[in-house]
Amino acid sequence: MTLGRILIADDHPLINEGIQIALRVHHPGYVVDVAGSIADAEVMIQQHNDYRLLLLDYELPDSNGFNGFFKLQHLLGRVPIAIISAHDSKQILSAARAVGASGFISKRQPLDVIVAAIGTVLRGGSSFPPIDASADDAEQLRKRIESLSNAQRRVLMALAHGDLNKQIAAELGVTEATIKAHLSAIFRKLGVTNRTQAILMVRPLTGAMP
Repeated sequence: MTLGRILIADDHPLINEGIQIALRVHHPGYVVDVAGSIADAEVMIQQHNDYRLLLLDYELPDSNGFNGFFKLQHLLGRVPIAIISAHDSKQILSAARAVGASGFISKRQPLDVIVAAIGTVLRGGSSFPPIDASADDAEQLRKRIESLSNAQRRVLMALAHGDLNKQIAAELGVTEATIKAHLSAIFRKLGVTNRTQAILMVRPLTGAMP
């Protein structure tokens, strides 16, 4: 009897292989699946309903910043997602906290440290590097992002990437009037008054690093 599945969404073969081997040794009760893109991960999540953890590479080709995170979060519901990345700048760490990730794991850490962090998240905890001065800003942004619905998060990310209302409506399969209603709600919840202010606020979530 298995305890469930763990999905690794990462396109780096060596990282995948190392983590898979370690998980099978330290967490033998889980089935480990691997996806090389957000699109592949979406297919796997739709095929299986027993995932207990997603390890998500921040820089998958079709991630578009944290847009891929939001797509998979919508499908997974309450299943924890831990960001795994070779880049661990304060900005990315703050953004990971803001979007509600359960952890941030640096690929540059020793494998035993990575496995320990994964174990913490599997047990319902969170695993982030030590909190620094950026944590307060991250917490404020996290609360504002958390107040948005899944649809509003996707609209916000599309907006931040420069998509027009018509394009966003086509992608989500809704009317432009619905998008305008979402934008009004987004501006209100974020405490901004226009598109430019909203884009600047969520810049750390789009992959557009300064």
